[in-house]
Amino acid sequence: MLSIPVWMHNVEDEKIFRPTAWSAFGSDNEGADFRACHSYGSIYI
Repeated sequence: MLSIPVWMHNVEDEKIFRPTAWSAFGSDNEGADFRACHSYGSIYI
């Protein structure tokens, strides 16, 4: 399966689900998304 990270810059923050574990990857939401996906793997990409 091809997994491509998506930058969700045009989606409202209220509509994006981020698990509580994401806070461990920094306060910058976009950067935390990429770092968390890199760490957890393709399950969240």
